[in-house]
Amino acid sequence: MEIVYFTVVAIGLYVVADAALRWLEQLRGARFENRQLVFFAIILPLALVTFWLLQAFGPPAGP
Repeated sequence: MEIVYFTVVAIGLYVVADAALRWLEQLRGARFENRQLVFFAIILPLALVTFWLLQAFGPPAGP
């Protein structure tokens, strides 16, 4: 069941990071030249914190 939680969270992270990237580009008034790097810079810390929280406070892993 843990894999289902991680998959759902990963999809949510992708959607949030994409929305944040679009918002930043809208504020800037132009697209970023290296969108992949900016996207990575957004999603990496979100993923690290979210997955750490999920492991720390989520349901315990079973056999």
